Amino acid sequence: MRVDLEIVGQLIKPKSRILDLGCGEGDLLHFAKMKKQATGFGLDNDPNNIQTCLEKGVNVIEQDLDSGLTNFDDNSFDLVIMTETLQAVSKPEQLMKEMLRVGKECIVTIPNFGQIFCRLNLFFSGKMPVAKHLPHNWYDTPNIHLCTLNDFEELCRKLEVKILTRNLFDQYFQPNKFLTIAPNLFCSHAYYHLKR
Repeated sequence: MRVDLEIVGQLIKPKSRILDLGCGEGDLLHFAKMKKQATGFGLDNDPNNIQTCLEKGVNVIEQDLDSGLTNFDDNSFDLVIMTETLQAVSKPEQLMKEMLRVGKECIVTIPNFGQIFCRLNLFFSGKMPVAKHLPHNWYDTPNIHLCTLNDFEELCRKLEVKILTRNLFDQYFQPNKFLTIAPNLFCSHAYYHLKR
């Protein structure tokens, strides 16, 4: 399982009902089912990912996140998770509202476009940055709404979302002292635990 998913997996409470948006191959849901006795669904729109989820025994629904979550009732889940996906949807604000409608709590992870390596890359090369945490070129990236920590937190304030916890990591998914000094400058990945 990817390091970022392992970190999120530790935040899942036992026996919770979860919804994983952009679940990929279902690794997080499989972990939650086996180690936390959690139940729930994953949503993904890649047929190969759907097949892999089914082979792992993960409940998955083929669904484009841009179409919203109208097929789920309010408070259907204890936790809605979206790892490294918010920046790839066409309407992130709308999806955040939907997540908080169907879930009692949410975990959102984002890559930080404001990180120093991105800033320096853009400054010196004059081109869109390519970094360990943002490995695609501008023309082949799935990311269409890149943001910084400040941008994301501003959206949370606008939506009146409470940030329960914020975990910051460097490009190697490690905490370090610089992250507390200037988070938006040194953090490459952020994990937000949110509640309405």
